Amino acid sequence: MTIDWYREFVDLDYTPADDEIVCLFYFEPAAGISMEEAAGRIASESSTGTWTTLFTLPPRMKALQATAFSIGKNFVKIAYPLALWEEGNAVQLLSGIAGNIFGMKAIANLRLIDATLPPAYLKHFGGPHYGNDGIRKMMGIHGRPLTGAVPKPKIGFSAKEHAEIGYETWMGGFDFVKDDENLTSTSFNRFNERVERMTRFRDRAEAETGEKKSAFLNITADVGTMMKRADLLAEYGWNYAMIDVVVAGTAGIMTMRDYCSDLGLAIHAHRAMHAAFDRNKKHGMTMFFLAKMMRLIGVSQIHTGTAVGKLAGTKKESMLLADLLRENKIDASGNLCLAQDWGRMKSAFPVSSGGLHPGLVPDVLDIYGTELVLLVSGGIHGHPKGTRAGAKATMQAIEAWQEGITLDEKAKTAKELGEALGKWGYYKPK
Repeated sequence: MTIDWYREFVDLDYTPADDEIVCLFYFEPAAGISMEEAAGRIASESSTGTWTTLFTLPPRMKALQATAFSIGKNFVKIAYPLALWEEGNAVQLLSGIAGNIFGMKAIANLRLIDATLPPAYLKHFGGPHYGNDGIRKMMGIHGRPLTGAVPKPKIGFSAKEHAEIGYETWMGGFDFVKDDENLTSTSFNRFNERVERMTRFRDRAEAETGEKKSAFLNITADVGTMMKRADLLAEYGWNYAMIDVVVAGTAGIMTMRDYCSDLGLAIHAHRAMHAAFDRNKKHGMTMFFLAKMMRLIGVSQIHTGTAVGKLAGTKKESMLLADLLRENKIDASGNLCLAQDWGRMKSAFPVSSGGLHPGLVPDVLDIYGTELVLLVSGGIHGHPKGTRAGAKATMQAIEAWQEGITLDEKAKTAKELGEALGKWGYYKPK
């Protein structure tokens, strides 16, 4: 007597329909489980199956089954009928393709690498409100990266101290001052006071430089509190809100995307906690897929790493992430990602941050080009002459890259850059 029906979810001759969601997984079966059975278990548990055959099963249910159709070298592609997925509900999608399947005993390791989202699914999502062109128009910045910095140390300053460092950052030529992921509204730096003080210094910096200045102020909390904080940002004339998107959750971001859009606020997405599930190359999900979900539900930019700073991530991964966020179409790249056509969905900026200083700026721009948000924090505040000089040194490094000359050559006429190179050189943090 047949007990289970996992192999019914495998058909290696199957061709996915144009409106099906196709997922790419890396998987390792547990001892005693064949590759084909393991693939069938993944497809079953993430769609209509259960652990045993059922007494009653309407014939129409067959059309809702996921199908594992390509298996090789520990990789499997699974096609999911569109009808499985609620329109416009990214939370429900994750419950299926990134839900119970990670806990199955028959699978030793499982990693969701990517999913191709067809036009029939995409059409129910708004994506980023502004797009990169809209952000550049809003800030009046063209032909170079957008630049920003976190006051360092990342937490501990009073609201007054934070705003004063922000002013020096802006006066050095940077566009943005950024809260870090664990600064929200602490006893020594309340959110409301920080917003008020930052606004005064922003207005002063704009008047003195003639340039648009802004900030990524962290509103992360429960959704009700995030809404109140977003209201305050809009009241004080800010154009951005920052959210720790992983810890705030997909549902929270979906709600806040629309709320912030109504207030004229773009969303800066910090990826804090991402490495808890994307660093293990054999289990969890990729940063690539997380970034795809964030573009889908509408953030304006998200951290993607540097490949040359202090955080994990390769040059190839950084380039793929940048293309995923910025381009309208992306081709499949082996077992790293699947093809994706975003249709009319607007673009988002990759954010390069983590252990950068002026000496590493050309390396980052070689990877990303100019269509990015470049965050250099410790690498400006640690400058021998202070924050303002550090920001100037970074802007000079950008100019050197654009001019096609070395940093050493540029430093002959750019004293702040020369001072930065004297301290850090081309050191890559470990």
